[in-house]
Amino acid sequence: MRRSGGASLVAEPADPVTPAVVSTGRPQWWLMVLAGVVTVVVSVVLFSRGWLERLDLRVSEVVSSWGIKGSRAYWPVWAVTQLGGRGFILIVLAALVGYLGWRRRTLLPLLRVLVALALLTAVVYGFKYGAGRTAPSYPGSFFHRDGASFPSGHVANAVLMWGVARWQAVEFGLPARVQRGFRWLSILGPVATGAAMVSLDFHWLTDAVVGAAVGILLLGAVHALDAPVLSRWVRASAGRRST
Repeated sequence: MRRSGGASLVAEPADPVTPAVVSTGRPQWWLMVLAGVVTVVVSVVLFSRGWLERLDLRVSEVVSSWGIKGSRAYWPVWAVTQLGGRGFILIVLAALVGYLGWRRRTLLPLLRVLVALALLTAVVYGFKYGAGRTAPSYPGSFFHRDGASFPSGHVANAVLMWGVARWQAVEFGLPARVQRGFRWLSILGPVATGAAMVSLDFHWLTDAVVGAAVGILLLGAVHALDAPVLSRWVRASAGRRST
């Protein structure tokens, strides 16, 4: 409470809103176009057994020679892959969504996360089982009915879900350090996840590249759905930073 003018009292907000210190991270149109082109071109070249397959084999040979799987470095590197793990990210998002729902009385972050999860599951797993590409450790064929390596779900998950988390932190005016923290996670999380997955020979290099491209496309889709669909829900727009 503070005194205004004379005797009147004005209540100050219990949960102050911080102005945006970073962008919401909505993919620009050119990045969406580039992501679409990368997804299509890489897929076509791989399915035609072109030069990218040979590149993947060479990269896999190099990382296998490092021997990380049998060394003490395995578990630290594996821990980095969890930056794209659904379990870890959902724990962070549950805390973020729960906080915003409680303090700002809004369902919008929850709706965005649910839509992102639905799109991620449908698109990535449809892509995986449709392509049928096997992981580097699978013996024999690169394309097999049991294959589910292409694209990397961990990398797509990191791009999409950390991007959604960053969006909420900025739009709902969380403290500057939180906004910056999620910004770095949205950038470094996918890069670190992809590098760790490839270095452990869990995925081919092109799996990680297309996983990132698909994640960008899905993040753009969630942003595009927001104004015409999600933000029209009752009480969905409550608590956001005014612009």
